[in-house]
Amino acid sequence: MQTLTIPTPVTDKKIWTDAELMALTDGNCYELVHGELVNRGNSGALHGYTCSLLVMALMNYILPRQLGIILDSTAFTMKNGNKRSPDISFVSKEKLQGLTELPDGFLDGSPDLAIEVLSPNNTIFEIDQKIVEYFENGSRLVWVINLKLHYVLVYRSAQEPDRLLKQSDDLDGEDVIEGFTMPLSELFQKLSF
Repeated sequence: MQTLTIPTPVTDKKIWTDAELMALTDGNCYELVHGELVNRGNSGALHGYTCSLLVMALMNYILPRQLGIILDSTAFTMKNGNKRSPDISFVSKEKLQGLTELPDGFLDGSPDLAIEVLSPNNTIFEIDQKIVEYFENGSRLVWVINLKLHYVLVYRSAQEPDRLLKQSDDLDGEDVIEGFTMPLSELFQKLSF
Protein backbone atom coordinates (compact mmCIF):
# COMPACT_ATOMS: atom_id res chain seq x y z
CA MET A 1 0.00 0.00 0.00
CA GLN A 2 1.35 3.38 -0.96
CA THR A 3 1.13 6.35 1.42
CA LEU A 4 0.12 9.69 0.13
CA THR A 5 2.22 12.56 1.41
CA ILE A 6 0.55 15.92 1.52
CA PRO A 7 3.04 18.77 1.34
CA THR A 8 3.00 21.16 4.26
CA PRO A 9 2.52 24.73 3.11
CA VAL A 10 5.50 26.96 3.72
CA THR A 11 4.70 30.26 5.33
CA ASP A 12 6.91 33.26 4.99
CA LYS A 13 5.34 34.90 8.00
CA LYS A 14 7.98 36.74 9.97
CA ILE A 15 8.11 36.14 13.70
CA TRP A 16 8.80 39.53 15.28
CA THR A 17 10.86 39.78 18.43
CA ASP A 18 10.29 42.57 20.95
CA ALA A 19 13.71 44.01 20.07
CA GLU A 20 12.93 44.10 16.34
CA LEU A 21 9.57 45.74 16.95
CA MET A 22 11.13 48.39 19.17
CA ALA A 23 13.92 49.00 16.64
CA LEU A 24 11.53 50.29 13.96
CA THR A 25 12.45 53.96 13.74
CA ASP A 26 10.56 55.37 10.78
CA GLY A 27 8.32 57.63 12.88
CA ASN A 28 5.25 55.42 12.66
CA CYS A 29 3.49 53.60 15.47
CA TYR A 30 3.31 49.83 15.03
CA GLU A 31 1.34 47.09 16.72
CA LEU A 32 1.71 43.36 16.35
CA VAL A 33 -1.71 41.79 15.70
CA HIS A 34 -1.99 38.03 15.19
CA GLY A 35 1.63 37.89 14.07
CA GLU A 36 1.24 40.67 11.50
CA LEU A 37 2.99 44.01 11.79
CA VAL A 38 0.31 46.73 11.59
CA ASN A 39 1.38 50.28 10.81
CA ARG A 40 -0.81 52.66 12.82
CA GLY A 41 0.72 55.58 10.97
CA ASN A 42 1.62 59.01 12.20
CA SER A 43 -1.33 60.76 13.80
CA GLY A 44 -0.73 64.45 13.15
CA ALA A 45 -0.60 67.70 15.12
CA LEU A 46 -4.11 67.77 16.63
CA HIS A 47 -3.73 64.22 17.91
CA GLY A 48 -0.28 64.92 19.34
CA TYR A 49 -1.34 68.16 21.01
CA THR A 50 -4.43 66.59 22.60
CA CYS A 51 -2.41 63.64 23.88
CA SER A 52 0.17 66.05 25.31
CA LEU A 53 -2.54 68.03 27.15
CA LEU A 54 -3.98 64.87 28.64
CA VAL A 55 -0.59 63.40 29.56
CA MET A 56 0.34 66.66 31.31
CA ALA A 57 -2.92 66.77 33.30
CA LEU A 58 -2.62 63.10 34.28
CA MET A 59 1.06 63.38 35.22
CA ASN A 60 0.44 66.47 37.33
CA TYR A 61 -2.17 64.51 39.28
CA ILE A 62 -0.61 61.04 39.42
CA LEU A 63 3.10 61.67 40.07
CA PRO A 64 2.82 63.78 43.26
CA ARG A 65 0.40 61.20 44.70
CA GLN A 66 2.63 58.27 43.61
CA LEU A 67 -0.37 56.46 42.12
CA GLY A 68 1.53 54.83 39.24
CA ILE A 69 2.93 55.83 35.85
CA ILE A 70 1.72 57.38 32.61
CA LEU A 71 3.01 56.06 29.27
CA ASP A 72 2.47 57.35 25.76
CA SER A 73 2.15 55.06 22.73
CA THR A 74 3.79 52.18 24.61
CA ALA A 75 2.96 48.63 23.55
CA PHE A 76 1.74 46.00 26.00
CA THR A 77 1.97 42.26 25.43
CA MET A 78 -1.49 40.69 25.47
CA LYS A 79 -2.17 37.07 26.51
CA ASN A 80 -2.71 36.15 22.85
CA GLY A 81 0.73 37.53 21.89
CA ASN A 82 -0.55 40.75 20.32
CA LYS A 83 1.34 43.95 21.10
CA ARG A 84 -1.26 46.67 21.62
CA SER A 85 -0.31 50.30 22.01
CA PRO A 86 -2.86 52.71 23.49
CA ASP A 87 -2.18 56.39 22.81
CA ILE A 88 -1.93 56.98 26.57
CA SER A 89 -1.79 54.46 29.41
CA PHE A 90 -1.99 54.59 33.18
CA VAL A 91 -0.46 51.68 35.08
CA SER A 92 -1.14 51.65 38.81
CA LYS A 93 1.61 51.14 41.36
CA GLU A 94 -0.14 47.90 42.36
CA LYS A 95 0.51 46.44 38.88
CA LEU A 96 4.16 47.52 39.15
CA GLN A 97 4.82 45.88 42.52
CA GLY A 98 8.21 44.20 42.60
CA LEU A 99 9.71 46.39 39.87
CA THR A 100 12.44 48.85 40.78
CA GLU A 101 12.68 50.12 37.21
CA LEU A 102 10.70 49.69 34.03
CA PRO A 103 11.85 47.13 31.47
CA ASP A 104 13.38 48.18 28.15
CA GLY A 105 10.74 46.00 26.48
CA PHE A 106 7.01 45.73 26.89
CA LEU A 107 4.87 45.23 29.97
CA ASP A 108 2.65 42.13 30.10
CA GLY A 109 -1.09 42.60 30.29
CA SER A 110 -2.78 45.91 29.71
CA PRO A 111 -2.87 49.22 31.57
CA ASP A 112 -5.44 50.00 34.24
CA LEU A 113 -6.60 52.90 32.04
CA ALA A 114 -6.17 52.71 28.26
CA ILE A 115 -6.83 55.88 26.28
CA GLU A 116 -7.41 55.82 22.54
CA VAL A 117 -7.49 59.16 20.74
CA LEU A 118 -9.11 58.48 17.38
CA SER A 119 -7.08 59.21 14.26
CA PRO A 120 -8.42 59.45 10.70
CA ASN A 121 -6.89 56.02 9.94
CA ASN A 122 -8.61 54.21 12.86
CA THR A 123 -11.48 51.86 12.06
CA ILE A 124 -14.40 50.92 14.31
CA PHE A 125 -13.41 47.24 14.04
CA GLU A 126 -9.82 47.95 15.09
CA ILE A 127 -10.84 50.06 18.10
CA ASP A 128 -13.46 47.47 19.15
CA GLN A 129 -10.85 44.70 18.99
CA LYS A 130 -8.40 46.73 21.06
CA ILE A 131 -11.05 47.47 23.71
CA VAL A 132 -11.89 43.75 23.98
CA GLU A 133 -8.20 42.86 24.38
CA TYR A 134 -7.60 45.61 26.94
CA PHE A 135 -10.36 44.29 29.20
CA GLU A 136 -9.36 40.64 28.65
CA ASN A 137 -5.86 41.59 29.85
CA GLY A 138 -6.71 43.59 32.95
CA SER A 139 -7.82 47.10 31.99
CA ARG A 140 -10.43 48.58 34.30
CA LEU A 141 -11.28 51.71 32.31
CA VAL A 142 -10.99 52.76 28.66
CA TRP A 143 -11.54 56.23 27.20
CA VAL A 144 -12.08 56.60 23.44
CA ILE A 145 -11.69 60.26 22.47
CA ASN A 146 -13.18 61.62 19.24
CA LEU A 147 -11.37 64.86 18.41
CA LYS A 148 -13.50 65.85 15.43
CA LEU A 149 -16.88 65.47 17.16
CA HIS A 150 -15.65 66.48 20.64
CA TYR A 151 -16.85 63.54 22.70
CA VAL A 152 -15.43 60.74 24.84
CA LEU A 153 -16.83 57.22 25.18
CA VAL A 154 -16.15 55.74 28.63
CA TYR A 155 -15.92 51.95 28.88
CA ARG A 156 -15.97 49.87 32.10
CA SER A 157 -16.27 46.64 30.08
CA ALA A 158 -15.85 45.65 26.45
CA GLN A 159 -19.57 45.11 25.81
CA GLU A 160 -20.62 48.72 25.29
CA PRO A 161 -19.71 52.20 26.46
CA ASP A 162 -21.03 53.15 29.88
CA ARG A 163 -21.16 56.85 29.16
CA LEU A 164 -20.91 59.45 26.44
CA LEU A 165 -19.18 62.62 27.63
CA LYS A 166 -19.61 65.88 25.72
CA GLN A 167 -17.52 69.02 25.71
CA SER A 168 -19.41 70.43 28.72
CA ASP A 169 -18.63 67.30 30.83
CA ASP A 170 -15.58 66.29 32.85
CA LEU A 171 -13.33 63.28 32.42
CA ASP A 172 -13.35 61.31 35.66
CA GLY A 173 -10.69 58.84 36.80
CA GLU A 174 -13.39 57.01 38.79
CA ASP A 175 -11.91 54.33 41.07
CA VAL A 176 -8.94 53.81 38.71
CA ILE A 177 -7.41 57.27 39.27
CA GLU A 178 -9.48 58.35 42.21
CA GLY A 179 -10.03 62.10 42.44
CA PHE A 180 -8.77 62.94 38.93
CA THR A 181 -11.07 65.14 36.87
CA MET A 182 -10.47 67.26 33.79
CA PRO A 183 -13.01 69.45 32.00
CA LEU A 184 -13.34 68.29 28.40
CA SER A 185 -13.48 71.95 27.41
CA GLU A 186 -9.75 72.06 28.33
CA LEU A 187 -9.03 69.00 26.22
CA PHE A 188 -10.97 70.24 23.18
CA GLN A 189 -9.71 73.82 23.42
CA LYS A 190 -8.81 75.96 20.44
CA LEU A 191 -5.46 77.69 20.21
CA SER A 192 -5.72 81.09 21.88
CA PHE A 193 -2.52 82.95 21.03
